[in-house]
Amino acid sequence: MEEVFKPICVEVNDVSYHRMVKTSVSLLDFIREELKLKGTKKSCDNGECGACTVIMNDELVYSCQILAVQANGAKITTIEGIATNAKLHPIQEALIDEGAVQCGFCTPGMVLAIKKLLEEYPNPTDEQIRYGLAGNVCRCTGYVAIEKAVKKAAAVLRG
Repeated sequence: MEEVFKPICVEVNDVSYHRMVKTSVSLLDFIREELKLKGTKKSCDNGECGACTVIMNDELVYSCQILAVQANGAKITTIEGIATNAKLHPIQEALIDEGAVQCGFCTPGMVLAIKKLLEEYPNPTDEQIRYGLAGNVCRCTGYVAIEKAVKKAAAVLRG
């Protein structure tokens, strides 16, 4: 069967990209292989772990579950787009401060999920935190440190 290519234009971390992509390529593989942004992790490839989470058009998505051609015209933020001027985002700092980063594999997706959570709930309850992180699996920390980091980041972001 012949490979089919289509043109796409996406904005990733405030940079526009115009590419011809195979219609069978996932957004995850496009981000990692074509754009060389390796922070978005490939793990389950089934939309169950959250390691590949990105923000697309202001919504959290599992990039392994979306074809690159479906992202045509989209605005996407990956973990590489979170820090500014080589300074860690307060969420990243809070995760480090609270010891919530161990192997680090889930961290990129977790940071983006926390970012969306805190945009919706600037002072989240424990229940809101658990719900907001439900799509991101961490096999190392047990979540207690992550929940503390979310609260710390929330306080910093609220000023």
